Amino acid sequence: MTDVPASPAPDRDLRPRTLRSGEDIAAAGLVAAEKVAAIAQVAGRYAVAITPTLAHLIDPTDAADPIARQFVPDLRELEARPTELADPIGDDSHSPTRGIVHRYPDRVLLTPILHCPVYCRFCFRREKVGGDLAVLSNEDLERAVAYIRDHADIWEVVLTGGDPLMLPPARLGDLLARLAAIDHVAVIRIHSRIPISDPGRIDEAMLAALRLDKALWLAVHCNHAREIGADAAGALGRLSRAGIPLLGQTVLLKGVNDEPAVMEALMRALVAHRVKPYYLHHLDLAPGTDHFRTSIARGQDLMRQLHGRVSGLCQPHYVLDIPGGYGKAPIGPVYLADGAVEDWQGQSHRYPPAG
Repeated sequence: MTDVPASPAPDRDLRPRTLRSGEDIAAAGLVAAEKVAAIAQVAGRYAVAITPTLAHLIDPTDAADPIARQFVPDLRELEARPTELADPIGDDSHSPTRGIVHRYPDRVLLTPILHCPVYCRFCFRREKVGGDLAVLSNEDLERAVAYIRDHADIWEVVLTGGDPLMLPPARLGDLLARLAAIDHVAVIRIHSRIPISDPGRIDEAMLAALRLDKALWLAVHCNHAREIGADAAGALGRLSRAGIPLLGQTVLLKGVNDEPAVMEALMRALVAHRVKPYYLHHLDLAPGTDHFRTSIARGQDLMRQLHGRVSGLCQPHYVLDIPGGYGKAPIGPVYLADGAVEDWQGQSHRYPPAG
């Protein structure tokens, strides 16, 4: 795969509801009927959901369709490698109370909900999302907020999940207001795929819930330029016009975005919709995700090529979450070596030492 498809799949009749089974996905024309049983096997282990918005973007005539690859279950998900981990980034070892992950001194993750509108087949929390305990109880949420209130070194709260925008706007607005009322919390960040996967949820009620006096940033998960269809573009526009600063989060995925032209198109599309690329994540070691994983060297080469193809506005930080809960590490290419610096074309130039 070297080119970004020019347009989404042709129009066809799709059920106006989320696809949650092999039968649903086959009935929507996205897979052949003989694949239903295989999808059922995967669904017995991991949650399945494809929203109508994303289903409409899948081209069933393309065996390598990058949208289908991200969301249609694959039997390879049941092939766990010895190096893969149920908790690949060490959330559990840094969770002092349910719903809180406190890995860095000045910020915490708060996961009020572990439901998503769509389930990515490479998700690093795939062992947890969609289960019976996927929503924090009122008591657990009280304890989580109290933990943040009691730790004055917490400067930033990151709402993640699942997808925090799955909360009803009134409940989300109440939670945001409670966090904003804590004096030492200066920044609230929300990680969400909803502007891309279920953009109709970005309505006036949701925008009202997101309006705060304190700084609120929204990080949008998007992995391919074709995910930004007309509906997603509309949701991103509503968010930016409401004054909410937008960041982009992308996962490096084999067969989806690991070609320079494809990554370039994605970064340009994000910036054109006022989304600043923030992180390019190396894929975490979640079970059954090896068929999505590239090498770090591949990612570094991709970043080198991106450096010469697009402006600084389009450059994400290439990072890896160290297994075991040790935090993120920047793993981008290095341009300095032996007193020389490389330019965007790979040419080496001497640079004088200080003093």
